[in-house]
Amino acid sequence: MRLVILDDYDLASEWAAKYIRNRIIKFKPSPERYFTLGLPTGSTPYGCYQKLIEYYRSGDISFKYVKTFNMDEYVGLPRAHPESYHSYMWNNFFKHIDIDPANAHILDGNAVDLETECQAYEKKITEAGGIELFVGGIGPDGHIAFNEPGSSLVSRTRVKTLAKDTIVANARFFGNDLSKVPTMALTVGVGTVMDAKEVMILITGAHKAFALYKAIEEGVNHMWTVSAFQQHPRTIFVCDEDATLELRVKTVKYFKGKVTREGMITSTCKSGVWD
Repeated sequence: MRLVILDDYDLASEWAAKYIRNRIIKFKPSPERYFTLGLPTGSTPYGCYQKLIEYYRSGDISFKYVKTFNMDEYVGLPRAHPESYHSYMWNNFFKHIDIDPANAHILDGNAVDLETECQAYEKKITEAGGIELFVGGIGPDGHIAFNEPGSSLVSRTRVKTLAKDTIVANARFFGNDLSKVPTMALTVGVGTVMDAKEVMILITGAHKAFALYKAIEEGVNHMWTVSAFQQHPRTIFVCDEDATLELRVKTVKYFKGKVTREGMITSTCKSGVWD
């Protein structure tokens, strides 16, 4: 597990975007070998997407041979609704890059049979060769995707009822009218994300500080589903200073020092450093 601490949201977003860019470039995707990327929505990854768009426009990266799988989508919200995750992804990322629309996968919250839709999504991920890098964000209660507190840590893509805290947190996107916020969603499971070869979780802001503390300083707990990623062999938590407010001083010093030491090592060898 790695914890990368940056000074502020903008630097955390830039670091994450550079990491994604470099992973795709190093993979050398081609028509015979696509890079498969898991993606989140929400306010946290927005800055990362803006930097990736910059890298595409400057010619640093192409998404022509990239397949994406989004984490979740509301149930019953029209695809064209401005707050659907289809709209979010196309307006904030996909339409600004060269990805083939057929390769941008998002769950259909209006499918006739939602369980079949979830099973088909898992199958598509498997047929794509699994996820190389799954990027995620979390809620203040430590949920990843819509795997709310109490979710199984081996769960797969499924229909999920949203917790009241999540509905309240998302009300800002619906004019602060709780009655307009969907109460159910389709979401990849914790187990689905754990199957990825690598996971990068973005955590920014003081309101996420307690969740970060639960994620890395306490044990694995299904009431804080993000904590499951302590057990993934290649997890990176990327955060800003504000998100570290609940961490022990020695934890922050250790990981900041670890980044410095790894920088010295990787400057003289080709491979990265992992614990």
